[in-house]
Amino acid sequence: MNTPLRNLLALTTLCLAASFDIHAEQTGTPRRLLAADDSTRRLAIVSPDGSLEWEMKVGAIHDASVLPNGNVLLQQGWTRIVEVTPDKKTVWEYDAAKMNGNEGKRVEVHAFQRLDNGLTMIAESGPARIIEVDNAGKIQREIKLKVDHPNAHSDTRLVRKIANGNYLVAHESDGFVREYDPTGKIVWDYEVPLFGKTRKGGHGPEAFGNSVFSAIRLPNGNTLIGGGNGHCVLEVTPQKEIVWKVEQNDLSGITLAWVTRLERLPNGNTLIGNCHAGPENPQFIEVTPAKKVVWTWKDFKNFGNSTPVQAVLGAK
Repeated sequence: MNTPLRNLLALTTLCLAASFDIHAEQTGTPRRLLAADDSTRRLAIVSPDGSLEWEMKVGAIHDASVLPNGNVLLQQGWTRIVEVTPDKKTVWEYDAAKMNGNEGKRVEVHAFQRLDNGLTMIAESGPARIIEVDNAGKIQREIKLKVDHPNAHSDTRLVRKIANGNYLVAHESDGFVREYDPTGKIVWDYEVPLFGKTRKGGHGPEAFGNSVFSAIRLPNGNTLIGGGNGHCVLEVTPQKEIVWKVEQNDLSGITLAWVTRLERLPNGNTLIGNCHAGPENPQFIEVTPAKKVVWTWKDFKNFGNSTPVQAVLGAK
């Protein structure tokens, strides 16, 4: 190999190494967090120093949580939900494709939640229902969902049972957030606006739509919505007035793409999951009400461009 070519390769290697290093970092006060990425097939608990204190191989994944007992509730593919101990022993599982009338049907699960009473809530796209099952997998409650554009892959994204006992459902295909009471009655809904823009398919920064990913109910009664490929965060009153909004390019130096999970912190700041935005952008962001970025997490060493699960955890 001639010297100029050798030097060029060495320079390229150094540049790649430098680029790789800046892709695993936190700005602001470091945090411990849970993250999952289906492109790298990894679910992990990340220490504040960036090391992985626990990890598990996964496939398709849109939801996961660390339970109060220290176990992790996660999915392995679109139908199988498992609870595993810190040493990765499976202590509970449920396969939506094989149970409670779903045999032979198209079904996908994109959200699940361990409830305070020990039951597990599961949202089933395809059958278009929410079920609560006991440890044996027996249905204790079933809620039928309204779906205008049926699709087993996108009837729902994140779904949560909220403090009033109702269910807040992000209907991705419909572009709607709907709140159902325990009888299945819709008691509130909100259609995510397109804001006069034209739809453009996909998940990245170049896409656009109202394929909503998440919604949470705030203590003040408002609803915080993760706009999916609308690249936005919306805070909406019960009267459906937008009182706070973060758009794609509102955050200095950051481009939002597929906005996934959200959390409103006690200090009034908001955590934003930013998926499919490319290695130039963080995957998890904290912003103040004035839209100042005070913390970010980005790790393209252990995770990739498809990281829809992000959650801040307490200290170990």
